[in-house]
Amino acid sequence: MNEECKEYFIMKALKELFEKARHKIGSCVSVAVAQDSHVLEAVWEASEMGIADFILVGDVEKIKELAEEIDMDCSRFELIHETDEQAACAIAVQMVNSGRANALMKGLVDTSLIMKAVLNREHGIRTGKKLTHLAAFEVSSYHKLLFVTDAAINIAPDVKCKQEIIQNAVDGVTNLGITPPKVALLAAKEKVDENMPVTLEYGELVEMANQGEIEGCIIDGPLALDNAVSYDSAKIKGITSEVAGDADILVCPNIESGNILYKSLAFLAMAKNGGVVLGAKRPIILTSRADSSESKLISIALGVLF
Repeated sequence: MNEECKEYFIMKALKELFEKARHKIGSCVSVAVAQDSHVLEAVWEASEMGIADFILVGDVEKIKELAEEIDMDCSRFELIHETDEQAACAIAVQMVNSGRANALMKGLVDTSLIMKAVLNREHGIRTGKKLTHLAAFEVSSYHKLLFVTDAAINIAPDVKCKQEIIQNAVDGVTNLGITPPKVALLAAKEKVDENMPVTLEYGELVEMANQGEIEGCIIDGPLALDNAVSYDSAKIKGITSEVAGDADILVCPNIESGNILYKSLAFLAMAKNGGVVLGAKRPIILTSRADSSESKLISIALGVLF
């Protein structure tokens, strides 16, 4: 870490995330359609680590069969039998609404079904906030955990939506004890340019932060990715910024860039990662069915802490 940079609390590795989650007392996660081997592996490991208790909603016979394959003791968990996926999602959401669980996790079910239950006007857990996705990465070449938003929910966010994306991310990362998080607004260049509309939006967002409309962070942009994560790159380009080279949160212009950055880190840099959806009454652990059990475990820890 550059000695000239101010010292802030940083979370260097996922082991620190897990340790913090272990000390969060009374955490419980309800899992919708829990009959998935990777989900159950993550649930079992999280339980063994003392991160959370779980309510498993789904086909109990299938859950027990899969649990036996991984030597998981089902007696440790509350099991609710429901073979209909939509009904299982509704029950899992109800567990959160009633206060019996303080996070919701997606199991072997399409995202559209669980989000339908989340957004149900009468029984869901929606709020007035925008739902946004926040991912955490442990990148071997970076000196601390790196967070990316929004790579999964909002397709082409305008300035207002970006404001909410940033605030949700800041609030979430702050809950980890990272204060104040440093937010980099990513673009293809470091200056506001009328030919790049997103840089104009970033100019507005920085001004909004200066006016207190985005709270609890240090924000700068536009910044190219290299300037956001490399002191040397920022120095060569003559960029003076508290964020440059030391970003905690990378804000992407749209879902395409966010998705590309997310998968580049995961599949090319082989970065360990997890993610959650923020903005509902409680965090939603919305992992892909293709995600590894390790990724799901990281997402559980994030959900518990957020």
